[in-house]
Amino acid sequence: MKLTGAQALIKSLEMEAVEVVFGLPGGCILPAYDPLLDSPIRHVLVRHEQGAGHMAEGYAHVTGRPGVAMVTSGPAATNMVTPLMDAYMDSVPLVVITGQVATGAIGSDAFQECDTVGITRSTTKHNELVMTAQDIPMAVRQAFHIATTGRPGPTLIDVPKDCLINTMDWYWPTDEEVAASLPGYRPTMKGHPRMIKEAAKMILASERPIIYAGGGILKARAADALRELAELLDIHVVTTLMARGAFPDDHPLCLGMPGMHGNATAINSMQKADLLITLGARFDDRITGKVSSFAPEAKVIHVDIDPAEQGKVRKPDVPIVGDARLVIEEIIKAIRDLKAAGTEQADTGAWKSRVSGWREQFPLSYEQSLPGEALKPQFCLEQLRDSAPEGTILVSGVGQHQMWSSQYWKFTEPYTWVNSGGLGTMGFSIPAAIGAKVGRPDRTVWAIDGDGCFQMTAQELVTAAVERIPIKVAILNNSYLGMVRQWQEMFYDERYSEVYLSPEVPNFVMWAEAMGCVGIRVDSPEEVQPAIDKANSIDDRPVVIDFRVDASEKVFPMVPAGVSNDDMILPTWQACNLDHLR
Repeated sequence: MKLTGAQALIKSLEMEAVEVVFGLPGGCILPAYDPLLDSPIRHVLVRHEQGAGHMAEGYAHVTGRPGVAMVTSGPAATNMVTPLMDAYMDSVPLVVITGQVATGAIGSDAFQECDTVGITRSTTKHNELVMTAQDIPMAVRQAFHIATTGRPGPTLIDVPKDCLINTMDWYWPTDEEVAASLPGYRPTMKGHPRMIKEAAKMILASERPIIYAGGGILKARAADALRELAELLDIHVVTTLMARGAFPDDHPLCLGMPGMHGNATAINSMQKADLLITLGARFDDRITGKVSSFAPEAKVIHVDIDPAEQGKVRKPDVPIVGDARLVIEEIIKAIRDLKAAGTEQADTGAWKSRVSGWREQFPLSYEQSLPGEALKPQFCLEQLRDSAPEGTILVSGVGQHQMWSSQYWKFTEPYTWVNSGGLGTMGFSIPAAIGAKVGRPDRTVWAIDGDGCFQMTAQELVTAAVERIPIKVAILNNSYLGMVRQWQEMFYDERYSEVYLSPEVPNFVMWAEAMGCVGIRVDSPEEVQPAIDKANSIDDRPVVIDFRVDASEKVFPMVPAGVSNDDMILPTWQACNLDHLR
């Protein structure tokens, strides 16, 4: 069967069971947009190419399937660099298709030409410049295979315009042919049996164990296995920013988020542990603080599918390369076998009592607003949380509102938290929420944003309105780049340099209405709940609530960059108890 390269590209996406593509047409990719008219694939027309990438990320976060974005060459391709790097840092499966100038014009500085493969080499797990129409099906199969296996990540296919126009003989590569075409790509899935047994012995011998669960738990679909391991051994679990929801917040063994803005109990439990059972986490600097003083008495079991993560930051005592779900299941079996053979678990009673004491002394808290005082952002989040329908998906931007969201929301199931962790991309929230809603139209999707983040990608609300994607947006508007202001106040002698944003320009309610959304402004605590109730009652178009919150409010606890986790800063009303953590 003869097809054009463009027809082969769209048919290949259909063969990969792609349901939606986020994109924006342009000259070099234009031939691929024609066969889309005859395809069952839904196309969501974005207002900026960066939005397409973040929408594809949001879709992938909540569905586990690869998100797909398609844009043209030159500036469109360079606008995709941020989402590609964001997906690369957070191990999000993404397939991006970019147009390219015709093969004969490559290297001539043709109109809208750029070296897309060169530019994105460090931001993708795999990228390829296709040079003939005949190569398109294999390139697509390779891209999806690599994006979704091993450690997930973004891939990119750069397709010259003449390859889309030229004809080819249709074929669809088999799994065997794809594997043979990638001889150096063989991800290790199962853990080494000797390391599995060593880990099981170490776990049973530990008196102060902590399970350190990272985003790899979610990528591996390992939440059930994690819970089985924790309950089998009665071991507390901390969940990183990328793992929120991997272990239920309402579970008695859950300690919540550790790290720079984690809670005191989670931070200190890692510092005082004698064993870190590290599952799908990478010892990020936001978790460890000063590496040389991080968990100084702890031995480390490190499970990760990416061998490059082993020993990169903290040398493990038992390194295990493999899929988190499969390895956890193997460890559970090994523990059961050891117990059946007579090995007893060490007494952890004193440790559990100590952790419980920290929980009582250091709950997350904030000073409530008095009548007439500014609205507290934490209060807004608590009201949103308590009013959210079951299964609500929460998407955040980056900054103070991101940390408050992770702290004050209660995540009880996986894949209900979407954020930019590794790259920290301001402007992520709105497009990612749109992608999440497309992926899970049955769920309510709330985007929590700051006024700074919102202004970076708010044009995508036009996409949401026109495409009838009814997300809900809560802007925690403090008229500042809040996290930068917090640092300048605490570490730069209150010298506020270029962080102030006008409190009245733009008018977010008018902006929302201009983009086809419902706009609501909230200035006082008594207005919060009615506004949330109104937003939750609207399901036919997007809603934006502008919460005018206290600009002076800070995120606590806080571990300043580069210092030990032992030097965390607590709010003044808790700081007097800090000696209890020593």
